[in-house]
Amino acid sequence: MKSVTDSKARHRGVTLRMGGEGAAEGPQSDVAVVVDLVREMSRQNDPQELVSIFRRRATEFFGGDGSISLSRRGMERPHYRITRSSLWSKPINPWKDPHLLPVLEGGVVAELLYADEPRIIGDFKIPEGDPAHEHLMGARSLMCLPLYDQGTALNMVVRYSREPDFFSDENLSGATLLANLFGRATHGLVLHEQVQRTYEELDREMRRVGQIQRSLLPPKLPDIESLNIAASYETAARAGGDYYDFFELSDGRWGMIIADVSGHGPAAAVVMAIVRTILHHQCPDCLEPSEVLRVLNRGLIDQSEGQEVTFVTAFYARYDPKDRSLRYSSAGHNPPLLVSRSLEVRELDDAQSLPLGITLMNEFIEGTVTLKSGETLILYTDGITEAFNPAGEMYGRERLLSCVRENTRFAQEVVDCVTYKLKGFTGDETLQDDQTILALRVK
Repeated sequence: MKSVTDSKARHRGVTLRMGGEGAAEGPQSDVAVVVDLVREMSRQNDPQELVSIFRRRATEFFGGDGSISLSRRGMERPHYRITRSSLWSKPINPWKDPHLLPVLEGGVVAELLYADEPRIIGDFKIPEGDPAHEHLMGARSLMCLPLYDQGTALNMVVRYSREPDFFSDENLSGATLLANLFGRATHGLVLHEQVQRTYEELDREMRRVGQIQRSLLPPKLPDIESLNIAASYETAARAGGDYYDFFELSDGRWGMIIADVSGHGPAAAVVMAIVRTILHHQCPDCLEPSEVLRVLNRGLIDQSEGQEVTFVTAFYARYDPKDRSLRYSSAGHNPPLLVSRSLEVRELDDAQSLPLGITLMNEFIEGTVTLKSGETLILYTDGITEAFNPAGEMYGRERLLSCVRENTRFAQEVVDCVTYKLKGFTGDETLQDDQTILALRVK
């Protein structure tokens, strides 16, 4: 096996035309060929198709009678795979069907691949019994083009000709560069496909998480004597950290909560599920709002021990349909708005404490109000008032109050007004936070 590469040849100039009868000549023709090639490459999204283009154009650029492609990814010397061969009538996709690729060991081809450098062999004949004999039988000269990844030739394209001394050594550097450009482009498309598949799988999982999370909300709003209730719930991601719920208490009264986990997405959804679990399993008979928040606070701190602190704002109230009294306590949550029949607005801000999950020393105080006929209580998360429009302007409390002050008869009308105006304000902007609003109209 005699190489025609020598020190003098290695310093010759590089030309684009790699040989082959009828190849284009001259600078203008070279540019046209390159432009045609890169145009064709730019249209591809499938790595297998890009490789097919390379193999088809290889005859034009490199000349010769055929080629084999080799890979040693994930293998130890002297093992390798033949990933493509001119002998195969139907190509194998090495990314989708790697199990169909033959694994060979040793021989001339293994030496070339593991040599880790480009090479031209002008007088070649593959020995009988060589593992790659059938693929290079009849080949008399080779052009070996290693494809580098992280500085190592993990792949190689071997062009062959049935004529001795067919390949010109002066074109070896240009051929190596061109082959590696194709290789990197192909590798980029493979990574893109992998990222796309991973994203689609994650998106399916997130959709499922969102479905599970929404199933933790009340399946329907309760029928509470003297109250007309409506709700709207939107998450910024597939799953969110906002939460609302209603509880029928043993003494005929009703508990209700609205909460907002810091952040949004799957992590917030998990904390939201923890809040619901604590409420339903550790505090089913808790009657006092301050007691409910204490149990929640302790449960969240126990759950987050040794982990990054995630706080939760929450407003919990106990409503008595008999006298329409509302006893409440708030852990850092937006104060609810109480709108009178004359459309005057009052904030229930007299029972505030720190958010949940920060400290066991949190003191939860309570407030009481008696709801009157025609009044509307608005509970909401800050994703409503802190939403932004494309100009970077925040929705704010006053815009929310514009809906609250409208003379509406039903709770649903209030909620519809808020969601409609909010959507008109934000336009097509992606939600930056979860958005929840509850309206309770006293009949």
